[in-house]
Amino acid sequence: MNPVYVPRRPARDLFVPVRGLNYHLLAWGDASQASPERPPLLMAHGWMDVAASFQFVVDALAQQRCVFALDWRGFGLSEWPPVDSYWFPDYLADLDALLAAPALGLAPDARIDLLGHSMGGNVAMLYAGVRPQRIRRLINLEGFGMPATKPESAPKRYAQWLDELREPARLKPYDSVEAVADRLVANNPRLPRDKAAWLAPHWSRRSDDGTWEVLGDPAHKRVNPVLSRVDETLACWRRIEAPVLWVEGDDTEVLRRWAGRYSREEFEARLAVVARLERRTLSPAGHMLHHDQPEALARLIETFLG
Repeated sequence: MNPVYVPRRPARDLFVPVRGLNYHLLAWGDASQASPERPPLLMAHGWMDVAASFQFVVDALAQQRCVFALDWRGFGLSEWPPVDSYWFPDYLADLDALLAAPALGLAPDARIDLLGHSMGGNVAMLYAGVRPQRIRRLINLEGFGMPATKPESAPKRYAQWLDELREPARLKPYDSVEAVADRLVANNPRLPRDKAAWLAPHWSRRSDDGTWEVLGDPAHKRVNPVLSRVDETLACWRRIEAPVLWVEGDDTEVLRRWAGRYSREEFEARLAVVARLERRTLSPAGHMLHHDQPEALARLIETFLG
């Protein structure tokens, strides 16, 4: 039997009503550790991930602080709305409502430190431009944004979405929680086996038939019929007032995956509109850099947050 990672700072579960859904968060520390100069740090995971994914980074923080990590709608233990598809503005609205939830103990005008990975980084960047007064510091872990689109692609995209709606969305079941851990390591060979074994039961649950299912609504797999509008994204990025720390892995596969659709040069041009930007690269690390280099990432976080 493979060893299982033992968290150094166990989290507690919070369930918070957010826009008609029961949202799940993990919490480390409490509000007594927060101050205007050291506000709570909220962590937002990426697509097909969960809040528990940040456990290894929280464990590596040298100083204890108040930290929350959320499960986005349709992921983890947050409720899954009865929808055919998921819409990006809902993530912004959920985040805005969550910051006003009494369970987090934030004053209505209080600023927070916000960290997002991948999709969560994209949401965090947009939110920091839409609500610049709410964010003290922003950390974006490989939230590159989406490839640019052309209006003439709309008919084909809508048709693809309509075709996908004809069939039930499904995710692959797994025979055991060990098979889920194997999947996590296959996705990211840098993930140590003990951490994969710990993360697997947080990333999945046992079904009534004895198989294990990933804690993500299969509807997330459907194509989004709304085209990405880069000009609108950059309009939000330009309004970010908080200092921003951009962190990527030296072996990230994101832009390679979009070869021919989204180049490094195009991304660099986008990032140039962010006014107060620091950049760091972790090595060796890929897209899941919070799994690959949790100790190094924790040092960057603490230095940047002050």
